[in-house]
Amino acid sequence: MPAEAVAPRPASTILLLRDSAGDVDGKRRDADGKGRGEIEVFMMVRHYEIDFNSGALVFPGGSVDASDKEIIARPELYTGGEGLDAAALSFRIAAIRETFEESGILLARPRGASTLVDAKRAAEIEAAHRSALCEGKTTFPKVLADNEMSLALDELVPYAHWITPEGMPKRFDTWFFLASAPPAQAGAHDGRESTDSIWVSPREALAGGESGRFKLPFPTTRNLIRLGKQPNVRAALDDMKGKPIVTVMPVMTRLNGGRQLRIPAEAGYDGELFEVGAAG
Repeated sequence: MPAEAVAPRPASTILLLRDSAGDVDGKRRDADGKGRGEIEVFMMVRHYEIDFNSGALVFPGGSVDASDKEIIARPELYTGGEGLDAAALSFRIAAIRETFEESGILLARPRGASTLVDAKRAAEIEAAHRSALCEGKTTFPKVLADNEMSLALDELVPYAHWITPEGMPKRFDTWFFLASAPPAQAGAHDGRESTDSIWVSPREALAGGESGRFKLPFPTTRNLIRLGKQPNVRAALDDMKGKPIVTVMPVMTRLNGGRQLRIPAEAGYDGELFEVGAAG
């Protein structure tokens, strides 16, 4: 009898975006001297000892946990969740918590404020609480309450929804969100789950994947290709607002010693059948 499928764990990830500084006119220069603006995304290299995507270049994120659901019951700890059910709220809350744990970047507002927390205050909160949070010595609801912060759920724009294929030993039901990086919050890896972090254009990340500089998981590659079509952060966010999200659960087949993954053509990844290397 076939083994029972592993249930996917709810998880979230954020593509934190900023427009590249470029040269003096805000554009990068190609070899022909023509200027071109580029979008950049925050990415991290996962620790080689992590058992899922070890050594891979990924966006910050991780599993939904119990404290994320606890926040739902405390509406003073978040804003922008109007009309969302508990599941949708938990995905967004987890996305912001995991991003704070893994990068130190905080998508939140001082309670009652209309603007995001400034970089100086965010750095103070990060210095005081991030390590303890990662080590399980405090909780995210307590960090938010003690610092009178409200998560800015409305800063997140749904981008993609991927579920790990059936038959895999570890599976995730992952929502990807876009968000404009808060001004002057540069982010840094935690040295535990990740060993490096960079702001990189989709073009540079994909080139690194082809050259072997980076190890890119299949969903990361497809989302970088799609993101790379956008000229700047505003265009990327505006393009996705209100757009229906098609769930992607790749189906793997083996062919001529290699593997192919089939995904829904309507998901917006320029195709439905992709080669993914030799079979292991």
